[in-house]
Amino acid sequence: MPVREHAGRHYAIQFGYSLPDDAWHVELSEAGPAPAEWAAKPAAVRHLPGAAFLVAVIPDEDPKLEPTVHIHTHDGHVIPYEIVRWFMEHVAEEVERCRAAFEHRGPEAVT
Repeated sequence: MPVREHAGRHYAIQFGYSLPDDAWHVELSEAGPAPAEWAAKPAAVRHLPGAAFLVAVIPDEDPKLEPTVHIHTHDGHVIPYEIVRWFMEHVAEEVERCRAAFEHRGPEAVT
């Protein structure tokens, strides 16, 4: 889970697969501190993601379907430009990975 600090706030990106969508989801959220007792563990994460406010949906079963970005914020949440760019870089990498995997499998693999 990539985490990035910007202007005193931390942001996290998570990746997950949605079976109903046949698509990868790349989610951006603000991240909060992990529990203090985790600090003693060397491999422990330092921040935990919150509720996602940007979600990129990247279909990987049908190359005709376009990736989309969904905004999940009702509170007027402001997302800094540099964080949006960072998020979109991860989305672009995931799109390329999915397209390369589809090309490797070939169109006959789509049901």
